[in-house]
Amino acid sequence: MDNSSRFDRDFHIPVLLKETIEALEVKKDSVYVDGTIGGGGHTEEILKLGGRVLGIDQDQDAILHLNKKFESEIKDGRLILAKANFRDMEKVAKENGIKKVSGILLDLGVSSYQIDKSQRGFSFRRDEPLDMRMSDTLESNAYYFVNKSSEEELYEMILKFGEEAKAKEIASAIVMGRQTKPIETTFELSQIIGSVVKNPGMINPATKTFQAIRIVVNDELGSLRDGLSVGFELLDEGGRFSIISFHSLEDRVVKLFFLEKSRTGKAILINKKPILAGDDEIRRNKRSRSAKLRTIQKI
Repeated sequence: MDNSSRFDRDFHIPVLLKETIEALEVKKDSVYVDGTIGGGGHTEEILKLGGRVLGIDQDQDAILHLNKKFESEIKDGRLILAKANFRDMEKVAKENGIKKVSGILLDLGVSSYQIDKSQRGFSFRRDEPLDMRMSDTLESNAYYFVNKSSEEELYEMILKFGEEAKAKEIASAIVMGRQTKPIETTFELSQIIGSVVKNPGMINPATKTFQAIRIVVNDELGSLRDGLSVGFELLDEGGRFSIISFHSLEDRVVKLFFLEKSRTGKAILINKKPILAGDDEIRRNKRSRSAKLRTIQKI
């Protein structure tokens, strides 16, 4: 396996690939936005079908890799890459002379590369500095939120964005733990959480708290709301908007936005219920088990 293929595998195995491409109804020479291009799996399929792509990602590692992987497609103008957050897709599109697009894809999952290889502290399974920033342009990282937030702020963050039943106890334990010294690594934080959450099972005790901190550090739900709004405006009539979410907080935001557009007669729901990964895909890629695909078409 060459380095490029290895990076693709490590960065992100595209989830619901066939289902997403079918939902977008890719047309030759039409323009599509892949707002979370990652390893380029979904984009590659769009290009194969003759579509043109504006690929956006806030992770510099992804952009550097894709510049090499898609060198010929970039040269012939079929692919434009931009380092940005998808909440700014309309601005990026205009900067590249694109007024309207035929489809938009957002895959909201944290990439395999970011969790396993980036050394940015996304995983509680490795002892890494507390960072969790998806983009190096963000000023505040996980270290800042863990060590500078008040106990009440930590409690509200862990409860709201992690939906963690032990949020109050975890917040208290974090504040107590940092009195001796700052909490600097993922292991230090996960050990503190583990001292409070003692429920052995399939889910690691630190999962929900780490999710909450990551969401806050990257303003993930704010970015999603902005991306939905500007993305819908960028869509041409008949254009489709497909979003893959991985937890209930994201899916709720997407579902409500899509329902509102449907109820007001601005769009139609392509699938009334989310499309889920099949057993075969889940066996190949266990991270796909929580994926939900929703699609609307602009009227």
